[in-house]
Amino acid sequence: MKNRILAGAIALVSSVALGGCGFIPGSGSGDRTVTVWLMKDSVSPGFLDKFTRSYEEENPSIELDFKIQEWSGIGPKVLSALEGDAPDVIEVGNTQVAQYAESGGLRDLTLESMRDLGSEDWLPGLAQPGSINGVQYGIPWYAANRVVIYNKEIFEEAGVDSVPKTRDEWIAATEKLNRAGNQGIYLAGQNWYVLAGFIWDEGGELADDNGGDWRGALDTPEALAGMEFYQELQALGDGPTDADEEKPPQTDVFAKGDVAQIISTPGSAALIEQKNPELKGKLGYFPIPGKSSKAPGSVFTGGSDLIVPKKADERTAGIAVVKALASEKWQTELARGMSYVPNKPSLAHVIEGDEGTAAMAEGATRGRATPNSPQWARVEAENPIKPYMTAVLEGGDPAREAKAASERITALLAGSG
Repeated sequence: MKNRILAGAIALVSSVALGGCGFIPGSGSGDRTVTVWLMKDSVSPGFLDKFTRSYEEENPSIELDFKIQEWSGIGPKVLSALEGDAPDVIEVGNTQVAQYAESGGLRDLTLESMRDLGSEDWLPGLAQPGSINGVQYGIPWYAANRVVIYNKEIFEEAGVDSVPKTRDEWIAATEKLNRAGNQGIYLAGQNWYVLAGFIWDEGGELADDNGGDWRGALDTPEALAGMEFYQELQALGDGPTDADEEKPPQTDVFAKGDVAQIISTPGSAALIEQKNPELKGKLGYFPIPGKSSKAPGSVFTGGSDLIVPKKADERTAGIAVVKALASEKWQTELARGMSYVPNKPSLAHVIEGDEGTAAMAEGATRGRATPNSPQWARVEAENPIKPYMTAVLEGGDPAREAKAASERITALLAGSG
């Protein structure tokens, strides 16, 4: 599954990012070639060149060959590669690991992750989906998640002097902001990733794993409480009930200047400012508030893990490259250069001074991934969560609608329907 959340996170660098499905060769002097598939726009040419030069200087027998892949159609392409002519390292979306692990084509990286990579300190939203039945197949590389982007001028005019730290404070502030021709918040009715965070805060799940028997869980009291909060917040603006954040693009709506808040990745600010240069310097960021001030709200973590195929020609050398990319040195370079969240909370200090990324890193400590089922892609392809949200926002009975959506999720996770 493509992690669409990253689209906003890379907005600032996409104009100079790697293009096409070509390759970037190394110096050509190595005795062995390590082939690495990276996804388009994940890193800048500058980062990749710096890493390649440094790594090949330290490992003169190795030549790095980076091949850039498109997100579209990547699932079948990776599965095909795992069966035969596999590269040595592949970057995959964090929520894709379960699907690839089910194929039996991934190398067990548990030993390396425990011994050399400090796995006890990884962001849970990257580490958990990389681990299947206690085996670590995916090594966390980088993350991105949603924050609240707000219009400082509208906050000041409404007398909201500080950003909210709790849900209650958030509702109170948004009610004050929702006046005099302004929307307190623009929240589309089908922004299900945001709903997921509210459900997790309540102790609920999108789906539960009962020994491999996955069942939809939107109809639990906890999940219903998360939907109730979503409904309360969404009503404090004019977001559509029957569309997601891309229809229309919420950045376009925010750029009109009469919206106080949206929930998006910090990179969306660049798109907003391109649409409306008058908003430059007026945008701020804060983590999605939690139920108490002790911690921010839960968020969906998008990002990438690194995997090593069993059939890779250079498995050992590939693992060494993974270790380097996941190391503190190159995590720091990547986070600063790309405005990503590094793979460990202990490295959050490296992006201090970048207000948006710092807010994102704070929220990432409460990051989660979607249910770790190899069939979850089927759920997202049909996505019964979206019409469920619309039905509730348009007056449907929450319990009834949640039960129907949960039954459909159960069928999709079972591979039927």
